[in-house]
Amino acid sequence: MNLVNIRPASVFMAASVAGDPRWARIVARDKSADGELWYSVSSTGVYCRPSCPSRLANPKNVTLHDTIESARSTGFRPCLRCNPDGPTLGSENAVLVARACRIIEESEDEPSLENLAAAVGRSASYFHRIFKASTGLTPKAYSAGHRAKKVRESLETSTSVTEAIYDAGFNSSGRFYEKSNELLGMTPTQYRAGGANEEIKFAVGQSHLGAILVASSTKGVASILLGDDPEELVRDLQDRFPNARLIGMDRDYEALISKVCGFVENPDVGLDLPLDVRGTAFQRRVWQVLQEIPVGERVSYSEIARRIGSPRATRAVAGACAANNIAVAIPCHRVVRNDGALSGYAWGIDRKRALVEREVSQTL
Repeated sequence: MNLVNIRPASVFMAASVAGDPRWARIVARDKSADGELWYSVSSTGVYCRPSCPSRLANPKNVTLHDTIESARSTGFRPCLRCNPDGPTLGSENAVLVARACRIIEESEDEPSLENLAAAVGRSASYFHRIFKASTGLTPKAYSAGHRAKKVRESLETSTSVTEAIYDAGFNSSGRFYEKSNELLGMTPTQYRAGGANEEIKFAVGQSHLGAILVASSTKGVASILLGDDPEELVRDLQDRFPNARLIGMDRDYEALISKVCGFVENPDVGLDLPLDVRGTAFQRRVWQVLQEIPVGERVSYSEIARRIGSPRATRAVAGACAANNIAVAIPCHRVVRNDGALSGYAWGIDRKRALVEREVSQTL
């Protein structure tokens, strides 16, 4: 037997740990990994969370654990510096953000950033950062969105538009009217009437994806819908704008549907259209980022969350993509899972695949 080539087991253990992707997160002291994995250190007899600030352990002394129960089963004690048995920083911040949201929702006037931060016991800059990371919105945008929701609710029950505006916490009707189209997609009076008298022009065309319906308000394109049955698309449009006056068969409008169909067939020609985007502040931020993705590129949901400054809001990003009402012009088909695989699409996964493949082939 050649004893020269025999290595201690610790050498193999160290190589195994060092090559594990979980170890890279520990080396980086990745706070987002807290609550997802733990590690124990035989030389010190403790177990820690990934973000532990203590001196980095030698991999040969480390065992990785996927559950806190597994770490405890070593018989070691919890690290006093990182408190692995306690709540993660992320969960503590989530509690603070939830408390701040309740304060915003229960306040008659919009609370200031400084008052909100003081109420949860954090500095204004730190609170602003964790609030945006958790909700995808700044406290100010969250407050405005909540007040817009209150306006929508009040418009349905109040005796006047002015009463609804003040009930929602706006200090002046002028300030609200400046943002009314952005918040409601129409004037308060139109919203109060259920969108009555709003004119929506539409036309239906055909492409390799099947039927395409394009609909516009006076502000811009409000819907691009895809499907197999043109009549079903028209019924879908009626459901989306139940009180609007739909106008079809407009000869001048046919040019727009031709432009959209031409883009679907040849994505490299580009599609520059005025859009009437109706959604929450968070959704509009996501949709804006989607419009910045170049033809032929694919981006993950988590990358979109990172680009809007809310890396923990991956699920909310997916929800915003699903709520997109304007296919191809707001290209949610370019968003994929982290492993590059295609996921859900409001107009069918086969159409998403066809759109992606055509774009990629034309950019090669």
